[in-house]
Amino acid sequence: MAAVTGSTVTEVAPNAGVKVIQVVTPATADNGDTVAVDLTDYGASNIHGILGFTESTTGSVVITEAPTTSVSSGTLTITIGGSTANKVRTFIIYAY
Repeated sequence: MAAVTGSTVTEVAPNAGVKVIQVVTPATADNGDTVAVDLTDYGASNIHGILGFTESTTGSVVITEAPTTSVSSGTLTITIGGSTANKVRTFIIYAY
């Protein structure tokens, strides 16, 4: 398990009643790796939910994935689930 670096984090819908944040990892993300997101950068400190996806075939076949999460002091830690290594992961976070 390692920390994933080089992810892009984008606030998708800033005025939807909750913050919708998209995180896309590089293609080096493996099962059990972690991604840290500072929710305070987006005016949030907790999450309502998260959706996880992996590209099993780059840009073509996308499957759902169930990450595990924890929030401490406004930092969300996402632990990648699934059963594939070296794939792009996308997470949609609903934060408040």
